[in-house]
Amino acid sequence: MQSKAEKTSGFILEKVSPIFNQKGYAGTSLSDLTEATGLTKGCLYGNFKNKEDLAVQSLTYNVRKVIQPLSDELSNLVSPFEKLLKIAAYYKNYYQRVKDMGGCPVLKVGVDATNNHPALFEKVQSISQKLENQFQAILQDGINQGEFRKEIDPGFYAKIIYSMIEGAILMSFIHHDPQYLIHMSEYLNQIIHNQLKA
Repeated sequence: MQSKAEKTSGFILEKVSPIFNQKGYAGTSLSDLTEATGLTKGCLYGNFKNKEDLAVQSLTYNVRKVIQPLSDELSNLVSPFEKLLKIAAYYKNYYQRVKDMGGCPVLKVGVDATNNHPALFEKVQSISQKLENQFQAILQDGINQGEFRKEIDPGFYAKIIYSMIEGAILMSFIHHDPQYLIHMSEYLNQIIHNQLKA
């Protein structure tokens, strides 16, 4: 059971996380935060150290929101091959998933925080590395289980796959065109079947 403080923190994150994702750190004002929550500055910072702490935790909240559905789907699969196909399918529709919340939180914060907000950049870098490591682990499991070719380098392909995904997200939002993600997904399927599958 959540304490009152935990419930308040959860409420604040629910209300302010979309604002940080849409406007970025610098573009989000204190009045945006108090207006969205109906709370005073004192109440906001009674639950969070400062604006940067709130932004860091909002990033975690936003990433969990967009990645949790994929994590849930992957947890129901045993085959690494099927997991990679599920990842490709998930990102095929990613534009629609994140459009209303202002875009991909990893990409947006990664660009916004570079050279500006060390704590925020460190957090997004950590999240990004964790996602890449998960791709690598799936590839390694596939090699160990005989589903993927033994000679492939899982670290190399994890970087390629993750770069393809984030690049397609960027282009889709620059051009307001989900076809970049759709084509990326289809090409990733080809890589999985033709380059990775044993």
